[in-house]
Amino acid sequence: MKNIFADISENLPDELMETVFQSSGFRLERIVSRGHCSPDGFWYDQDENEWVILLQGTAVLSFENQETLIFLNPGDYLHIDRHQRHRVEQTARNQDTVWLAVFYS
Repeated sequence: MKNIFADISENLPDELMETVFQSSGFRLERIVSRGHCSPDGFWYDQDENEWVILLQGTAVLSFENQETLIFLNPGDYLHIDRHQRHRVEQTARNQDTVWLAVFYS
């Protein structure tokens, strides 16, 4: 048995993305951010659909062609359609932000 909050390095220079489970057409990832955000001008543009839930910390997302920012707190989740361009504007600096993301075709 494993714990979603365990085995997070004290030194986290880059966002941690780790596949927890995978099968045909489906991938479950644990993502850990510690003040990380998308680089200037970078947009995620994925070939897969994504359903993501924030388990710990806080985050702010933006979507291309939408002025409203999405503020996420623990328990908040959302669905992101494939090729819906989005970026991470901010994550908590004083604690780990732990996400669970489901990618599927």
